[in-house]
Amino acid sequence: MRYSKSLIPTLREIPADAEAISHRLLLRAGLVRQLAAGIYVWLPLGQRVLDKINAIIREEMNAIGGQELTMPVLHPAEIWQQSGRWEAIGDEMFRLKDRSGRDMCLGMTHEEVIAWLAAREIRSYRDLPQVWYQIQTKERDEARPRSGVLRTREFLMKDSYTLDPDVAALERSYAAHKDAYGRIFDRCGLRFLVVESDPGMMGGLGSHEFMAPSAAGEDEVAVCPGCGYAANVELARGIPAAPEFPAWTREEVPTPGAKTIAEVSALLRIDPRLTIKSLLYVAAKSGPVLALIRGDHSLHERKLARALGEEARPAHPDEVKTHLGAGVGSIGPVGARVPVVADEALAPGRYVVGANRDGYHLRGVQAGVDFPCRFADLHTAVAGEACPKCGTPLTIERVIEIGNIFKLGTKYSVPLKAMFLDEQGQERPIVMGSYGIGPARVGAAAVEQSHDADGIVWPWAIAPFHVHVVLVGLRDQAQVAAAEETYRSLWAAGIETLLDDRDERPGVKFKDADLLGLPVRVTVGNALAKEGVVEVRSRRTRAERRVAPGSVVQAVREVAATG
Repeated sequence: MRYSKSLIPTLREIPADAEAISHRLLLRAGLVRQLAAGIYVWLPLGQRVLDKINAIIREEMNAIGGQELTMPVLHPAEIWQQSGRWEAIGDEMFRLKDRSGRDMCLGMTHEEVIAWLAAREIRSYRDLPQVWYQIQTKERDEARPRSGVLRTREFLMKDSYTLDPDVAALERSYAAHKDAYGRIFDRCGLRFLVVESDPGMMGGLGSHEFMAPSAAGEDEVAVCPGCGYAANVELARGIPAAPEFPAWTREEVPTPGAKTIAEVSALLRIDPRLTIKSLLYVAAKSGPVLALIRGDHSLHERKLARALGEEARPAHPDEVKTHLGAGVGSIGPVGARVPVVADEALAPGRYVVGANRDGYHLRGVQAGVDFPCRFADLHTAVAGEACPKCGTPLTIERVIEIGNIFKLGTKYSVPLKAMFLDEQGQERPIVMGSYGIGPARVGAAAVEQSHDADGIVWPWAIAPFHVHVVLVGLRDQAQVAAAEETYRSLWAAGIETLLDDRDERPGVKFKDADLLGLPVRVTVGNALAKEGVVEVRSRRTRAERRVAPGSVVQAVREVAATG
């Protein structure tokens, strides 16, 4: 590709609304442009990156028996109503009606379509297993699209689905996908973690996420450097160090004006870890429930929902007063007329809790002794807590989710009647798995992990081009001839090359070369006339060598091999 004939609209200034590094650099390097909030145009260089990522995905999916198909973006409401997700999914789903008034939606995922298709095409155990996949546009009405292409309303996704006769076969399909994902992300040049996760709206028997460490990440994972345990904080368990408990007996103490943990702790001159934070929630079906965590901890609402088996919302102040007889900040579990679920960390020891009387707290209260409760893991794991498997202190890392895998089981096959006849002629539901990768997120994560002050530093496998040939002297015929021959020889060797043949100052060309971040820069300039050589430079290491024009291909291959 010749730069002078290409759409590569680089920007000198950092866009004011771009916070994530990948957002800034993808805009400045001319790979994307924003059409509206969370909606992006992928320009030619950006499209080449997506094409490289998708090619790697296809190779690895095909290697495990994947068969590519294409499913529609526009879905009839009926299949989502059959699965129950039409009502369960809120405003994130784009809903519309066709001209006949029929309810439709824009697909944010395709489990229902796959189950619908399987119900019509799979008849016997002889038809199983199957691996179907697509690389398709998804639509999701994100409430707060941000971080550039990391969180958008329209996005590309590779989603694959396995159809198996039983859970044992699903486990094999799941393991094959897990291994394939590792190869995909390795080939894309990413550092990543595989962590346990909450299936969320997908449901099913279990799930894992593939996370790329990055300061721009919107998720956090707890990682054990000792045994390798890793889990999203919405699922991760951390064992906190216990405080030193005083020899308290149960008694009521006045706490006038003190409503927060900090205020109560300061007034009573105690460690905040000796207090219990009482939070009233209202579950969608079962009603009010009191959730308890240690005063220095934060409640993770996904953990609470998992413990309750349903979603729950924080109670309004008037609901708190109605159910517990006191205002927020003075409520507690003793004598409470609502069910109580307590964090596991509260099992040992005696604590200070609200007395359900404004201006008073109870001291010396023990969970499960002074009030009935059931225990569950409710608090958000934090750095320094002990690993639940080996006891090593956990670390917390910010990460970008780049892929996820789910054991769906029969969650979708049963309601959509995706059945098969087993060897005994009995009808059984197909056991499903679902597996997603966001190609745009992979590209953005690569930028987040691999850049410097001057621009992007692309991994070789997904770089839009491999070599950036900079022609310095556009009016020097010897330089022009050498640049053209270098350009042709690199392409002939299968090395994708961008030739900067613009009539621009050398400084502009060099800045653009650093910004675009192609793995190798070949400069054809004054050194050719003086010494008969061109300069070959690694973008990653900035190591430079001078070689004769006829040796450029070999030099580029050596840079590619060493990074």
